[in-house]
Amino acid sequence: MSGAGSTNDRGTTASSAWSPLAIPTFRDIWAATVLSNIGTWLSAVGTTWLMIVIAPSPFMVTLVQAASTLPIFLFGLPAGALADIVDRRRLLIALQIFMMAIAASLWAAVALGHATPGALLLATFMTGTGAALAAPAFQAIVPELVPAADFRAAIALNSVGINVSRAIGPALAGVLIASFGIASTFLLNAICFLAIIPVFWRWKARVYETQLPAERFLSAMRAGLRYTRESPELRATLIRATAFFPFASAYWALLPLIARERLGGGAGMYGILLGCLGVGAVAGAIALPKLRRLVSADFLVLGCSLGTAMTVAGLAFASHLTVAIPLLLAAGAFWIAVLSTLNVSAQVVLPAWVKARGLSVYFVVFNGGLALGSPVWGCVAEGFGTPMALTISAGGLTAAAVLSLTWKLPVANAPDLTPSNHWPAPVVASDALKADTGLTMVEIEYLIDPSRQSEFATALSETARIRRRDGAIFWQHFIDAADPRRNIEVFMTEGWLQHLRQHERVTIADEATEAHVRSFLTGDTPVRVVHLVSAGAVRRRAP
Repeated sequence: MSGAGSTNDRGTTASSAWSPLAIPTFRDIWAATVLSNIGTWLSAVGTTWLMIVIAPSPFMVTLVQAASTLPIFLFGLPAGALADIVDRRRLLIALQIFMMAIAASLWAAVALGHATPGALLLATFMTGTGAALAAPAFQAIVPELVPAADFRAAIALNSVGINVSRAIGPALAGVLIASFGIASTFLLNAICFLAIIPVFWRWKARVYETQLPAERFLSAMRAGLRYTRESPELRATLIRATAFFPFASAYWALLPLIARERLGGGAGMYGILLGCLGVGAVAGAIALPKLRRLVSADFLVLGCSLGTAMTVAGLAFASHLTVAIPLLLAAGAFWIAVLSTLNVSAQVVLPAWVKARGLSVYFVVFNGGLALGSPVWGCVAEGFGTPMALTISAGGLTAAAVLSLTWKLPVANAPDLTPSNHWPAPVVASDALKADTGLTMVEIEYLIDPSRQSEFATALSETARIRRRDGAIFWQHFIDAADPRRNIEVFMTEGWLQHLRQHERVTIADEATEAHVRSFLTGDTPVRVVHLVSAGAVRRRAP
C-alpha cells in the first residue's frame, strides 16, 4: 500500500535548519521545485496583471486567486485518496506534464491575442486543478526523503523554497512584462516545468509492503473522512486553519489593487510587493526553529495571527512604498510561521496509510479559505473600498484567532503512530475469506469487576474512536443483563478486507490505550474474540 512517513517523525529536532539539503534526493527535488515554483509565480503575476488590463474590476481581479485555489477545495479529498492508493511518483510526473501543457497553451493564446477573461480563468482553474491533485502526493513524500530527525526542518525548507520562489518570481515577472510583454511569463513558466519532471523520473519511491490489495477509490475517500472525524488532533489543526486563512486571504487577494490604487504602481510594483512577502517569509522560516523553542505552537499561531491582523490594518492606510514594504515583510514572516506550524501539526498526527488523505483535508481548508475568502473581500472592496475591506479582515482575524485558542495544536505531544502489529491474525476456516465479504462484525468479551463498571466504560470508549478512525462503521459496548461481569465490545466494518486493514493500522499509541482497558480485567486477556462475516457473502463464495 502506498504511504508516507514513519511515526518516529515526532519529537526529534534536526541538527540544523539546513541539514535536509545534505540529502541528495531531497536537495534535488527541493531545488527543482523552487525553480518550478518560480515559473508558477511568473504565471500568477502575468495572469493577475493581464486580468487587470482586460477586465479591471476588483471582483474580476480577485476571481483569479479564487480560480487558482478553488480546485483544491473541490478536488482535495479525491486527490488525497488517489495519492494514497496509486504510485505517487507516476502521478506527480503526469501532473507536471499536464500543467506544462496548460502553461504552453496559455502562452500561445496570449501571444496570438486570443486571451479573454473567461479563457484566462479557465486556464487558471485547470492549472490549479493540476496543483490540487499534486499537493497531497508531494507533501506526503517528505517523510520518505529525509530521516526522522530532519522532518520538521524539511517541512520548513519546503516553505522556504516556496517563498524563495515568491521573492524571485514576481520581481522577475515585473521585468519580463515590462521588457517582453505579459506572454513571456507564461512561456517561461512552461519551460520551468522541465526542471522537475526529470527529477521525479529518477527518484525511487519507497515501497510499503502489505498482503492486502489497494483500497478502492471511494472506500479510500470515506476512510480519509472517517479518520479526520475521529482524530481530535487533526480537527484542532483544521479549526485553527479555518480561523486564519479566510481572513488572511484579504491582503493576498487585494494586493494588486493596493499596488495600483494605494501606491499608484503597475506590474513592477505588484511584483515588488509580492517579493517583499517572499523575503519576509524566508526570514520568518529561518527564525522559526528558535521561536518554536521559546513558545508553544498554540501561542506561536496566536501571536502571528494577531501580528498579521495588525499588518493588514496598516496596509489599509499605507499610501507610500516605504510604509508598505516593512508591513509586507512582517506579513510574510507571520504567514510562513502559521503555515509551517499548521502543516507540521497536520503531518505528525497522520500515519502512513492515510497521510495524503489527511493532508488533503488540511489543504481543502487552507485553499478553501483563500478561494472563498478572495471573492468575498473583492466584493467588499468593490462596495466599500479596499481600505475598508482590509480593516474588516483585520478585525475578523483578531477575533477568530482568540476564539480558536481553545483548540490545542498537537505538535509538542503528538501520538506515536508507528504500526504496532500487535493484533494476532484472525483464525478463519474458509479460503473464501481471502476475498472481500459483506459486513464483518467483531465481538470482544471482557470480564471485569462490576464495581469498576463506570471506569471501564470510560476507558473502553477511547477504543471506540480508534475503531471508527481505522475503519469501523459501527461500535457499541454491551453488558450482559444476567452477568454484569461480562462486557462485550462490538464493532463492524464494511467488509473483511477493511477489518484486516485495521490490523495493519493499529499503532503503538493505540496499544497503550488497549493496555489501559485490559488493566480492568479479572484475567490478563479478553475472554474471547469472535469474527463474524455476512452469511450471504460466504454463501456466494462457497464451492
